[in-house]
Amino acid sequence: MADTTPSGWRPRMRASRLGSWLLKGIVLLVGAFFIAIGLVLVVLPGPLTMPPVLLGLYIWSTEFAWAERLRLRVAVQGRLAWEAARRRPVHAAVATLSGVLLVVAGVLAVRRYDIVDRLLGALG
Repeated sequence: MADTTPSGWRPRMRASRLGSWLLKGIVLLVGAFFIAIGLVLVVLPGPLTMPPVLLGLYIWSTEFAWAERLRLRVAVQGRLAWEAARRRPVHAAVATLSGVLLVVAGVLAVRRYDIVDRLLGALG
């Protein structure tokens, strides 16, 4: 008869109540860290906003069932979006280019009209 006991560090941690809670807490914090990085990248100029968010969601999905369901839903939506973009490449390219141009115009307007300084001044 073969030994069916799972091996590895995760099953050993889950064996005790404290270890299970500790594992969930660590996974929650590490996933939240990557999601926070992705959210910070939304407001800072630069690409690669989604990869940290998706990585954080993946990390959460290793321990939480709700995150696994959300990850699967995001994967399906991403696959559908990719297929739609492949069916209509010109439309997808125009939409992407329009979005990039709007971001560039927004950044230039913020710099040109000192919008951040005016908002900070208005807030006190």
